Amino acid sequence: MLTMRIPIFSQKIYPFLLSAYRWYLLTPERSLEEAYKAALHIQAIEDDHFHGNKIDLNSAIYSNSVMDYFESDLKQHLKTARMRLTEFRASRLFSNESHQRAAHKTGIEYPSPTLILEKLEFIDQVISKYHNLDNEINSPALVNKPQIVKVDVPTSETSPQKLPIQNQEPQKKQRGKADTMGILPRSILSTIGRLQVELDPNAEEDVVKNFRLTQRRTIISIRFILLLIIVPLLTHQISKVLIVGPIINHFRGSETAEIFLNLEMEEEALIELQRFEEKIKFKNLISSAPRLSAEEIEVEMEDKAREIAEQFRRESANAIKNVFSDIFSVGAFIYLLVISKPSIMVLKDFFDHIVYGLSDSAKAFIIILFTDVFVGFHSPHGWEVILEGVSRHWGLPANRDFIFLFIATFPVILDTIFKYWIFRYLNRISPSAVATYRNMNE
Repeated sequence: MLTMRIPIFSQKIYPFLLSAYRWYLLTPERSLEEAYKAALHIQAIEDDHFHGNKIDLNSAIYSNSVMDYFESDLKQHLKTARMRLTEFRASRLFSNESHQRAAHKTGIEYPSPTLILEKLEFIDQVISKYHNLDNEINSPALVNKPQIVKVDVPTSETSPQKLPIQNQEPQKKQRGKADTMGILPRSILSTIGRLQVELDPNAEEDVVKNFRLTQRRTIISIRFILLLIIVPLLTHQISKVLIVGPIINHFRGSETAEIFLNLEMEEEALIELQRFEEKIKFKNLISSAPRLSAEEIEVEMEDKAREIAEQFRRESANAIKNVFSDIFSVGAFIYLLVISKPSIMVLKDFFDHIVYGLSDSAKAFIIILFTDVFVGFHSPHGWEVILEGVSRHWGLPANRDFIFLFIATFPVILDTIFKYWIFRYLNRISPSAVATYRNMNE
């Protein structure tokens, strides 16, 4: 019986193995062909919509929706071409003469080396234009946009300083005061320069292009901020429900698990039970209904004790789940930061434009509000609430000594950092804002 089953099994499995082996032998040709098709798609977009030139994602020719479509299409084809080229190189490493002979035996004919080289040269020629695609989308046009910075002191009287301008030119030879003086006043020269810009026939196109760059920077920044908030929260909830929760519930039995994780939870449960007992006795004394006997009061006390025990058992299990779920959330947050370096650059430039674009009074108001909340006279109460909430979130006892030590040191460190930032950076960038801050603070 066994000898009859083996040939039948071989007849069924042999075609499958043969087709899998043919698929393996065709891997180099298949990968190269898919990469070639992706490069052809990119070239078709260039020929049809950009007059055969490189796809300019910052072009003002099309609307934002059209450019977003081109961007997603370009990214998809570039990813396909690069992945298939990597697959082609890896499969060629394992290819040898024996594989080629086996391919000929199975009826596979590889393309000529000349055709392979032509395709590889065409693919490299197309995708080499977009080596810095992420930087072109996120950093150069969006981050390196010049900023207008208000400086109240002459730069010739101060030491060289790094202003928040991303595209500063290399340091030029310092000019003397006599060199900075011109025949005409600077205001007249600046007016002439503004008129030249306004009369420029390409001024409207430049304005539209700059507006779209600013719009893209704002969209990328807001989207990245939302991702930094939503992704960790979703990771926390999903991991808590699908991963951490079932594991904790499995190892932590409903009856054998400890009810309280610390003494504070136990004291809180005892106080709640004591208040319930006093409430029953008070109602028993003032109610016109028949009074409850001691046995009936004891029964109600037992039911309440079980209810309180179940409530705190759930809180204890929830605190343990929060610890591991928060680890997943922090991991997701760090992963987002690691893979989103271009977006971080855009976000930094976005905040620079917002902060340094505010008026002096607005800057002073925000600084005073921020410092008073976190390092002001009333800040210890807020820090105490935050630390107690974190302790309860993780099921830890609120250590009063640690809380008081934290309040005595951390706000002081923050206050020192604020003062150093004001003295070191803000005083150079906007001295008038510092003067306004001092006047408002006094």
